[in-house]
Amino acid sequence: MGTNVITSFALLIALSFGPQGPPHQPPAQPPQTPPPVQVPRAPDFVIPKPEGPAGTQPSQPAVAPERYVVGPADTLSITVVGEPDLTNKYRVDPDGTITMPYLGRQRAEGSTVAELQNKITTLLKDGYLQNPQVLIDVDVYKARSVLVVGEVRSPGKVQLTGLTMSLLEALALAGSPTSAAANEVIVVHTPKAGEVAKEITVNRRDLELGRAGLDVTLQDGDLINVPTAKRFWISGQVKNPGNYVLDTGTTVAQALILAGGLTERGSDRRITFIRTQNGKIIEVPARMEDKLQPNDEIKVGSRLF
Repeated sequence: MGTNVITSFALLIALSFGPQGPPHQPPAQPPQTPPPVQVPRAPDFVIPKPEGPAGTQPSQPAVAPERYVVGPADTLSITVVGEPDLTNKYRVDPDGTITMPYLGRQRAEGSTVAELQNKITTLLKDGYLQNPQVLIDVDVYKARSVLVVGEVRSPGKVQLTGLTMSLLEALALAGSPTSAAANEVIVVHTPKAGEVAKEITVNRRDLELGRAGLDVTLQDGDLINVPTAKRFWISGQVKNPGNYVLDTGTTVAQALILAGGLTERGSDRRITFIRTQNGKIIEVPARMEDKLQPNDEIKVGSRLF
């Protein structure tokens, strides 16, 4: 009897505390998405247009390429997109025309590049191409030139290779100045209607050294004159007597430097000019600050002791 009671009690405990399933978990909740952060919208940024002084718009080139007026001897590079038979370089004949496939002879002289481009586009659209795309560039501006005269190795006309050309480029194409050339170059701009010819004098040595602001932009029809150098002589007690190119404003002191300075026996108090005045040769005292005249001779005397 006692044994049965104990067995029943043990069974009751086993049923009450036996293996259980996993503890009950609450159903998973979907993750909460945080509300979007509201960022204030920045105002639209507008890039300001560049302006010149006092709020003015920047100046444009004097002649835009598309506004260049075509002339005889110009070479035009004409591109018709997708049409290799039409794309080519065309030289403007002396009568002012060009000859193209399909179109034959067409007048080009007197039209701007933009006008000629529109003209060819219209002609090609009229019975040849459905939607022609035409681009024209001036390959060689043969109709524009400047005249270089004086002491250069190849004087004559120099063709402008662009809308403009620098003075240094023109001198190089003319074969560069000769040894007899002056250090000054004179540029005469061709005047427009109602204007007076403008003359500019440039120091050639400074130009060749690349001094800022000295180069001149040339225009069609300009005249460049490289004159023969004016000279002076220096003799007497200097290290290198002889004749030298005379630059405008050269003084006695500068001339002595060109001649290497005085010798040991030279006197800076016994310097005279020998020059022609009113058809007569005269000799007058010279000071260091005196300016030379063309064909002057500076004579340097010896010290007295």
